[in-house]
Amino acid sequence: MKKLFLLFAVAFSATTFAQSTLKDDIDVVQSVYGKSKSELVTQYMALSGTQATDFAKIYDAYEIERKKLGEEKIHLINQYATDYANLTDDKADAIAKGALKNNIAYDKLYSSYYEKVKKAIGATNATKFIQLEIYLQTEIRSSLQNAIPFVGELEMAKVK
Repeated sequence: MKKLFLLFAVAFSATTFAQSTLKDDIDVVQSVYGKSKSELVTQYMALSGTQATDFAKIYDAYEIERKKLGEEKIHLINQYATDYANLTDDKADAIAKGALKNNIAYDKLYSSYYEKVKKAIGATNATKFIQLEIYLQTEIRSSLQNAIPFVGELEMAKVK
């Protein structure tokens, strides 16, 4: 009974955490930095004049694409939470391939927007932006990873 409750609690917390992440990753960023992601990026980039305007347009387009990838990531996490108790090889394979594809898509997004930002405001500022984005996404991934159990983790707990 205790193990069943633990499984339910883990699945519920992963789903709940995933839903909060769907809201722009704002909760995670705000809890760590006390600001919205947009405010944090704007403050960190410290641009002015036409550079600030040009960057804001590119950043808005970037965020639209990044949010789509975030939704895909959340879908995979929800699928994992749903299937965790009865994870078959086929389901595990689909989730793993989806996660790998999502990670590759993030890397492509970074590369694409690095070039756009570089063209608009220079390589140093583009590097600054990409470095911050990768850092923030790494923090978010870490929070997600800590919220969900590893494959087989609950079964190992039963043995003890």
